Amino acid sequence: MRMKSMRIVGSWIAAVMLAAGAAQALSLNGMFTEGAVLQQRVPVPVWGTAEPGEEVVVTFAGATRRARASDGGCWMVRLPAMRASSEPRSLTVTGKAPDSKIEIAGVLVGEVWICSGQSNMQWTLGASEGGTNAAAEAKDPLLRLYKVPMVKADAPQCAVTSQWTSCEFTNSIGFSGVAFYFGRELRTLRGVPVGLVQTAWGGTPAESWTPRPILEGHADLKAILDDHAKAVADFSQPKADENYAKALVAWSNATAKAKAETRELPQRPRRAEPPADSPKRPCCLYNAMIHPLVPYAIRGAIWYQGESNSGRAKQYETLFPVMIGSWRQAWGQGDFPFLFVQIAPHNGMVPEIREAQLVSWMKTPKTAMAVIADVGEEKDIHPKKKEPVGKRLALAAQAVAYGEDLVHSGPLFRVMTVHGNRAIVEFSHAGSGLVAAEGGLKDFTLAAAGSTNFVPAQAVIERGRVVVTSPEVAVPGAVRYGWSNWFVGSLFNREGLPATPFRTDRPR
Repeated sequence: MRMKSMRIVGSWIAAVMLAAGAAQALSLNGMFTEGAVLQQRVPVPVWGTAEPGEEVVVTFAGATRRARASDGGCWMVRLPAMRASSEPRSLTVTGKAPDSKIEIAGVLVGEVWICSGQSNMQWTLGASEGGTNAAAEAKDPLLRLYKVPMVKADAPQCAVTSQWTSCEFTNSIGFSGVAFYFGRELRTLRGVPVGLVQTAWGGTPAESWTPRPILEGHADLKAILDDHAKAVADFSQPKADENYAKALVAWSNATAKAKAETRELPQRPRRAEPPADSPKRPCCLYNAMIHPLVPYAIRGAIWYQGESNSGRAKQYETLFPVMIGSWRQAWGQGDFPFLFVQIAPHNGMVPEIREAQLVSWMKTPKTAMAVIADVGEEKDIHPKKKEPVGKRLALAAQAVAYGEDLVHSGPLFRVMTVHGNRAIVEFSHAGSGLVAAEGGLKDFTLAAAGSTNFVPAQAVIERGRVVVTSPEVAVPGAVRYGWSNWFVGSLFNREGLPATPFRTDRPR
């Protein structure tokens, strides 16, 4: 792992030097703009470009640090750890020339979080349930937003161009709904400035957000690169256009028939995207939307993704923890908190992807998983209820990032025992007790010992455990809960957090 970390750091240095080669003017990385939020209680890297050998002086909050630009023209200082402050102050950078001075005003010190993933993280506050009202009431000068442009690249980039903004209607309504609710909750819970960095792109798999050296160096993941190279070599634009034309004709005929029969209309086909230019291609979003942010000081990351990997759930059990580890290596802040959302039930999402996320949580330190089995939508992969998602992530942050002793997860399967025809299921993270949703427990199935035939089962809560039975099963062998694409969570703890779906017969 040491060698992989060195390769990532090396790629960052090389990219910075390459970009700085011709541009010698004094500059700051694009994360440092007016209204920026700096992370409290950790050393704060500040970096940019200058003439080779030029001395650069950085001053903020009474602290001054100096650096000399390298032969490639890049420089970096580290400001000392600071306490949170809601006082807007200026950060200044000066070089050797009398007029070579950069000053950014309105800088705060507080909590900084990366907010990343695919479309459910990108999904705007304005498109979320109740989001327009939330945006109208959102004016908070101590909640700051930074939206990373949606760009892609095949080599690590060092430049990012955006702007920190205060949270108000015009800025928040087009920002990530999940991130907004997460940040708003943190502002209430922590009482310090909060900076949110949105870097998300709909429809993208985890490998797009992972550095190439990591995929190349992992025996089980290198196949992702090989498969992509083959897809690029095999792609034919004329053939893709021909197939698209045929698909359009078939769709048009199917749509006409569905309308005549008053059935649900089929989805319009999409034109095939050249794999060499797709945002789904390996590493391209890490290169362009994560790498330029490193090593901006952060508290942690929130993540909502997995839908685009649902057809490769077993691989995701390896890929996702490796991706998390690669970000931690790149930032060099140790195992910073990484909090993620388990995919909501949906008719197009197989249960194995939720299990892969559960496995990732179990084997990756300083992570937490927000379960949203109660807010999914059967026919929409984008649940509109983003407020509970953001709040559950903030609850997880309280425990994982800030060390609060509280219940931050719903019930998690621990062990099953069999007594006669009764399967007794026990849970961790039960909080102050298990409760059923209105209408009782649903979506439990049971298989007999030695059988793989699961049948609907009755489930009740008894003495803090769930007892599962079926008149068709004399001797239970395995229990499953929520093991389908679509279901609505019915098992909770008294703290109101839903249980993650599970199967006791998971292959080992």
